[in-house]
Amino acid sequence: MTILYATKVAATGGRKGRIRSADGILDLTLAIPKELGGMGGATNPEQLFAGGYAACFENALLRVARQSGHRFADGDVEVVAEIGLSRNEADAFVLHASLAITVAGVDQATAEALVQGADAICPYSNAIRGNVAVAKTVNVR
Repeated sequence: MTILYATKVAATGGRKGRIRSADGILDLTLAIPKELGGMGGATNPEQLFAGGYAACFENALLRVARQSGHRFADGDVEVVAEIGLSRNEADAFVLHASLAITVAGVDQATAEALVQGADAICPYSNAIRGNVAVAKTVNVR
């Protein structure tokens, strides 16, 4: 398998530390959210995961749309990812995910077909499939 892109990000200090990419473009302070007993005031791994998943899924949807003859303008598609953290019966931490996808200019059936196609090729979806249930809502406008 040919790797198309790879990146490196180093973390120091865990959830209340810092992350920095090898190229220096990503350089962020992390904080434990107030909801988990921390100080808040900085990003956290769940926010980063949600942002990456939303952006990646939207790009996958745009690709599937182009391949099926649909062209969308900026703002015609929005993906909002929500990532939650809980504990399972074994007291281990587990993730929960949901995607709210809005597509303009197509009917509901077309939007749902595009979302299904995006889910099949999105690397985030493929990485968590079978481990994290992802609830999806599809809306058209």
